[in-house]
Amino acid sequence: MDPVDPAPGILADLDAWGDHLRLGRNLSEHSRRAYAGDLMDLATWAATRGVSSWDQVDHRLLRAWLADLHRRGAERTTMARRATAARVFFAWAAAEGRTTTDPGSALQAPRATRTLPPTLDQTAVDAVFDHLTARVALAREAGDDTGHAVAVRDLAMVEVFYSCGLRVAELCGLDRDGIDAERGLLRVRGKGDKERSTPLGDPARRALEGWLDVRPTLAGADAGPAVFVGARGSRIDPRVVRRVVHAALDAVPDAPDLGPHGLRHAMATHLLEGGADLRTVQEILGHASLGTTQIYTHVTNERLRDAFRQAHPRA
Repeated sequence: MDPVDPAPGILADLDAWGDHLRLGRNLSEHSRRAYAGDLMDLATWAATRGVSSWDQVDHRLLRAWLADLHRRGAERTTMARRATAARVFFAWAAAEGRTTTDPGSALQAPRATRTLPPTLDQTAVDAVFDHLTARVALAREAGDDTGHAVAVRDLAMVEVFYSCGLRVAELCGLDRDGIDAERGLLRVRGKGDKERSTPLGDPARRALEGWLDVRPTLAGADAGPAVFVGARGSRIDPRVVRRVVHAALDAVPDAPDLGPHGLRHAMATHLLEGGADLRTVQEILGHASLGTTQIYTHVTNERLRDAFRQAHPRA
């Protein structure tokens, strides 16, 4: 069945909803793009089946859409997100009078399969920091001021990722007045523009202080209050941050190529293994739901099972 373009009225509603997500709900650009793509898929799928207005969409049609997604090979996580997007959209459309019913209210998302996130063990983490520290020393010995500043910055970024469990956007958006070195805290803005404070470990604090000492070497007129800056002197770009972390992990033999979010996983896993309670980890990571944080208990439980199977004589 060849796809059909959605009706102009449907497209206009999707544009208005996009504005609502940006201005009313303050979602990140990534989340807005995902939701917009989900609803455009629904609108195109429905238009292909003769739907020209939202009032023609009912609960059975939404279930048929999800079933077709499954036939097209969509992962359960994708189907769950699209079901959520449909519920959010139709609740908004009904409240705004753009549809007379809310067919999404009874829509149940397929239960997503929770996979264990890959992570680093403590030995690999130590090797990452040994590598980054060696880079700093080599650049200093070479008398390369710019290269030294970059190496110091990279060490500080990875230390902060692992110490504080930050997301990439949170690290890139970190401002100098968000550092409370005396109390050992960082103040960051997370998803939904929510502010939280997260503990800053001593190695990360020292690495940050070292970076701030050499920051003027890289910082330009456009740096403003940004803690971390790129080679052009302005606030660092998320793509640069990801490259730095991937390169640091790639330098360690057998370390999985996880990227910045992998350091967040490692930090949470190691906190729980060290005895931290789940609610504390939730607050540090900035998870809105404790259920999101509980995935890390599966990681630590799997480690316990592995250790049991290897060590117990009757395992």
